[in-house]
Amino acid sequence: MSRGRLVYVVFFLTVVLIGTIHLRNSSSRLFSRYFSAKSEQRRLVEELRKKQLELEQLTTPASVSDILRKNEKSTAPGTR
Repeated sequence: MSRGRLVYVVFFLTVVLIGTIHLRNSSSRLFSRYFSAKSEQRRLVEELRKKQLELEQLTTPASVSDILRKNEKSTAPGTR
């Protein structure tokens, strides 16, 4: 094997190894970003469900009548 060919093979293997390291680091960073975005999404979905349950609880006919009764009592002429 000639000296030029040996230098070429060593250079090529060095470039391949550096490329592999770069790809692994990029993959790791992307996975971390994906995982954090996924957990943030889960947290937001959970918060949305909680808000929907609160809204649903406020709009049931029984709670609407309770709110109306409370408002009527507080605006009655004798209570001021």
